[in-house]
Amino acid sequence: MSKYVKYVDVTKCDGCRACMVACKNWNDLPAEPTDFLGSVQSHAKTTADTWNVLQFIEHENGKGDLEYLFRHSSCFHCTDAACEKVCPENAISYTKYGTVVIDQDTCVGCGYCVQNCPFEVISLKEYKDKNGKEYRKAHKCTMCTDRIDEGLQPACVTTCHTGAMEFGDQDAMIKKAEQRVKEIKGRYPNAQVYNPQGVGGTHTIYVLAERPSVYGLPENPKVPTSAVVWKDYAQPIGKAMIGATTMAVVGAFVANKFFSKKANDEDENGGGGHE
Repeated sequence: MSKYVKYVDVTKCDGCRACMVACKNWNDLPAEPTDFLGSVQSHAKTTADTWNVLQFIEHENGKGDLEYLFRHSSCFHCTDAACEKVCPENAISYTKYGTVVIDQDTCVGCGYCVQNCPFEVISLKEYKDKNGKEYRKAHKCTMCTDRIDEGLQPACVTTCHTGAMEFGDQDAMIKKAEQRVKEIKGRYPNAQVYNPQGVGGTHTIYVLAERPSVYGLPENPKVPTSAVVWKDYAQPIGKAMIGATTMAVVGAFVANKFFSKKANDEDENGGGGHE
């Protein structure tokens, strides 16, 4: 099965925000009241009801000129996703296309995925059941996996009128991004492909005009070592020795102890938040 990548060339984006509207419409996400942020950016960041946000960044370039930089911000769909590793209920998984999705029936709203996502694109939403009991679920961009199943492209890509976003075979999109960087180096000396290998590469890759940190992105995001050890080594061995049910209980305890940023302040620079 082919792996797919969403290609985002920020140098072609004109900030129209049609990608945000298309995402809301396709995924039936409600509107949210917003505050004035001091710029024309509508939302501060992604939320449980707004899965992509068009960033407007005021930046002084190398010539001393002030310019606006735009970036379509949504889930990166990491090949080696920290959110998948820290989920104690295995509610987060990879699809056959390489995208990362959350099973809402399995999610218990613990929030460890939110705390450990290096790109801060997962959010919790609070609900109430018929008895008034409150519970939470994690939400994020799905890359419109339901549309991909039907042979369609993600809604945000389909609506992009400038060609800033494309969707296609992973190798072809990476090659396209590398070629595009060569073409714009004269105008943007710091231009680069953003496809961080610390998380195994991503299924949303960017052609950036400036360094990642200018866009609020981590320069070198990594999956926390504690999450790798837990998911890839301790959990399989534990299930084999003491059973899956018992291991699930142990998993919740371990996640609470080791995957909480507030409790541990994390040990890896790239694994938690921006540099």
